[in-house]
Amino acid sequence: MLQRSAGRKYNELRPINITNNFLKTTAGSALVEFGNTKVICAATLEDKPAPFLKNTGRGWVTAEYSMLPASTQTRTARESTRGKVGGRTHEIQRLIGRSLRAVCDLNSFGEKTIYMDCDVIQADGGTRTASITGGFIALVELFKKMKADGIVKEIPVNDYVSAISVGIIENKILLDLEYEEDSKADVDMNFVMTGSGKFIEVQGTAEHVPFDKNQMHEMMTLAGQGIEELIALQKKIVGNLI
Repeated sequence: MLQRSAGRKYNELRPINITNNFLKTTAGSALVEFGNTKVICAATLEDKPAPFLKNTGRGWVTAEYSMLPASTQTRTARESTRGKVGGRTHEIQRLIGRSLRAVCDLNSFGEKTIYMDCDVIQADGGTRTASITGGFIALVELFKKMKADGIVKEIPVNDYVSAISVGIIENKILLDLEYEEDSKADVDMNFVMTGSGKFIEVQGTAEHVPFDKNQMHEMMTLAGQGIEELIALQKKIVGNLI
């Protein structure tokens, strides 16, 4: 019989803790903890355009993602020593970038580039969802500094954004999978949603057993409930922006 750690119910998030302004070296940062998963998110502004946006007057938000070697039980080799970024890393950092850009006004801060660095210092499932949730907070803090410096007139976001995982194990639908659950899930999905309940991205795979429309609807509903909780926490940290 399936037993979740710490007696968690099927619809409960792991304990979530977000430490805002975690770093002193950049204007926007956060340490986000989903249970034992810990990710440092840091936003940095560079006064140069993305090459494909030169002379358009438009800014850009992009992301880089990495896992520290000791973040997993078996050491993960640094991708810099391999000489290339792996496919999983490419996929995750593109997802983070898309998710953050979806709620930003890229026309508001000129031809500048914002880098969101998401570094996993401890991995126990859900590193991409934690990166998006914490990355939004770091981004807003950077925008606050940009407003104080006169670079933008208003905080250039039109909604909140957060992400969460949902899976099916032993025919039970569970919210916010930790690694042990994720590794044996029959279905694994990641939902990225806005504060207004709109979808930015849905990633889903039947690892072992296909799922039907009813299960899909249940997973979608459960993810929405989890994201509502996460966005309420974001609002508590960065304030009401909309």
